[in-house]
Amino acid sequence: MDILWALLTLPYAPVRGLTSVMKVVAREAEARQFNPVNVRRELEELDQAAAAGDITPEERDRGQQRVLDRLTAPAAGPTADRPGGGRRPAPGRRRTADRRDGQPRGRGR
Repeated sequence: MDILWALLTLPYAPVRGLTSVMKVVAREAEARQFNPVNVRRELEELDQAAAAGDITPEERDRGQQRVLDRLTAPAAGPTADRPGGGRRPAPGRRRTADRRDGQPRGRGR
């Protein structure tokens, strides 16, 4: 069955590959965005530009606020909307109460 599925979905392989590459790129960009070294460097660059007279103190303050807002902003994405912080049950494990009335699902009732 796996061979048949692989053959049927073969035309979608480039899309799956591109999706996985984009996930890796997004993860790396997010890691760099929240890396303390990069944040400190951005703040130091703002301070140096203000000391050199390239930007005004108000522009420096706005830039610092943008950096801090980026760090303190809530996580965006599909998992932020899900209750429980986006956690899903472990694969292969069934929940004990799948029905609305709280009764376990399955045989032997």
